[in-house]
Amino acid sequence: MSTAHEERAPMTDSDATRTALGTVRDAFRSVLARGYLAVCAALVIWAVVVSSGDQPDASMAGVIPLFATAPVSLIVLVLPDHVSMLFVAVGLGALVNALIIGWCARTLRRGSGGSAPMA
Repeated sequence: MSTAHEERAPMTDSDATRTALGTVRDAFRSVLARGYLAVCAALVIWAVVVSSGDQPDASMAGVIPLFATAPVSLIVLVLPDHVSMLFVAVGLGALVNALIIGWCARTLRRGSGGSAPMA
């Protein structure tokens, strides 16, 4: 029979990695996180299609995906000046924001009843 005063084994690096990967996996399982990623992908596709045309406002189409994935995309955008960096910035920003959205959704779904284990 286990008691509340039972000592736990110290957490190793592999346990911490497994826990972190599990948290990331759970965050990306959220419908909200996946929906956000889908919207970001649609915005990138829209920006590429609009930018390929001869329209006067076509050059501003790439700004919309950047704003949708801010603040990470704006930070990454200051890296080397190349067209591919726009896609890297938007992709990384979308992944980080989806991770945060999924983590928040998971935390809120658990509730604040105090039943969540302390880290």
